[in-house]
Amino acid sequence: MLEFDIDMEQFAQIKVIGVGGGGNNAVNRMISAGLRGVEFIAVNTDKQALFLSKANTKIQIGDKLTKGLGAGMNPEIGEKAANESRDEISQAIKGADMVFVTAGMGGGTGTGAAPIVAQIAKEMGILTVGVVTKPFMFEGRKRMQYAERGIENLKAAVDTLVAIPNDRLLQVAEKKTSIVEAFRMADEVLKQGVQGISDIIAVPGLINLDFADVKTVMQNTGLAHMGIGRASGDGRAEEAAKMAIQSPLLETSIDGAKGVLLNITGGSDLGLFEIDTAAGLIQKSVDPDANIIIGAIIDENLNDEIHITVIATGFDKGPIIKKPSEKVPDKSGRGGIDKTPVIDTSSDELDIPTFLRRNRFK
Repeated sequence: MLEFDIDMEQFAQIKVIGVGGGGNNAVNRMISAGLRGVEFIAVNTDKQALFLSKANTKIQIGDKLTKGLGAGMNPEIGEKAANESRDEISQAIKGADMVFVTAGMGGGTGTGAAPIVAQIAKEMGILTVGVVTKPFMFEGRKRMQYAERGIENLKAAVDTLVAIPNDRLLQVAEKKTSIVEAFRMADEVLKQGVQGISDIIAVPGLINLDFADVKTVMQNTGLAHMGIGRASGDGRAEEAAKMAIQSPLLETSIDGAKGVLLNITGGSDLGLFEIDTAAGLIQKSVDPDANIIIGAIIDENLNDEIHITVIATGFDKGPIIKKPSEKVPDKSGRGGIDKTPVIDTSSDELDIPTFLRRNRFK
């Protein structure tokens, strides 16, 4: 067997930046889930919230402005705080080739600061991807208006943006689903998307891709669809591909996409015809002339399971918005969203609505 001494620094460096309470919590859950090959950074105005962060790098922004007490649900404060700390932010992301900026939209810090963080990264020539959540409708009109405004600001600052409406959790979750499990579902979109790209860049595969391929699909492309699917047993490739295409947690569809990044990960039994099946289903759903870039990776830990990540970009008028659908049935053992809790997450770490967490630190 050939052995190589591989220096990880030769690969593209990926950093995930969680901004505000929602972003910090998403980062914590990804760290707990063992996401590999990336560096985590937590950014917040709230000193106490940063104390709970598991990220190696923590940046308290706007100390002069907020005194470490948070943005008080005011996006303007979050924006000013980020501008006050531009030097610290740029220093933390220096050396990155790709940055994921994640935040829960609708609050103060995430909504106001995330676009500034993304702007700094983009100005440094870093491929910048935003992955954010929209608040539940029951959190009120004002919070939703803040979120929509923040998303527009972020869209202008990133190369690619993926938005996950929290209301979609109500469609895919069972009535007995806990808050921990529900938010894990939303995190899984970000986690598997980041992991898929990280694996493409750093893990030798059956079909090898590199960072240049990723940039081809994701640079300056606007709103995107980032779908994930997993399945096992007979027909697993088709099931996983369909789940990645449908992605019930997203409002978007891959119909008409002109750029597609498809990553297929399976055990040592991953078959050639399974790759062909998955790629064929994706190909039928996108623009006939779409640039489809495929990567295939073997992960011995997956056994009978297959994971598929689809990132679709290059929509002429933005990705097609799906109408709300019925709750997605749980397909035990045949794909769908796995509702088995796998992350040890305490109640303190939840990105819960403001009215539920109001007395959290009292």
